[in-house]
Amino acid sequence: MALRARFIPKNPGKYLGNPANIFCRSSWELSVCKFFDSHPSVFKWGSEEIKIPYIKPTDNRVHYYFPDFIVVYKDKEGNLIKELVEVKPLKESVLTDRSSNYDKLAIAVNHAKWAAAEAFCAANGMKFRVLTEQSIFAGGRKPANKTTKRTRASTGTKPNKKTGERRAK
Repeated sequence: MALRARFIPKNPGKYLGNPANIFCRSSWELSVCKFFDSHPSVFKWGSEEIKIPYIKPTDNRVHYYFPDFIVVYKDKEGNLIKELVEVKPLKESVLTDRSSNYDKLAIAVNHAKWAAAEAFCAANGMKFRVLTEQSIFAGGRKPANKTTKRTRASTGTKPNKKTGERRAK
């Protein structure tokens, strides 16, 4: 089910880190890599280049979270933005009454990671965002039989009801 593919950027000068070591764990991450590599507003980007400590709720011990992406880009107003981006399926991002026990556990761990990422971003003048399949493929089709992207729910931000996307400033 999970894809593990190497990504070779067409614009390696934009990559933060070693462009020979870019691996995608899903087709969704691959889509985001292609977008960051090719979009003219993206100046720099990296994949799993940041290490953030967090307390895992299942064992109350320190573990490390490596957000999927860091990206530096210019927004519509011309402001330079630094952002951490996580790609997750909606079902692992938002708790619902239909969430399985496995998904509930994944959501709890993800929320702990995302709370740590938000604190890291706040301390470093950055933003944090979780992308789900609904925000990645908004207005378009999802790849068939591929992994999904998710959003998080409990760190003080509300998901967009249509896309599941969460943003923290």
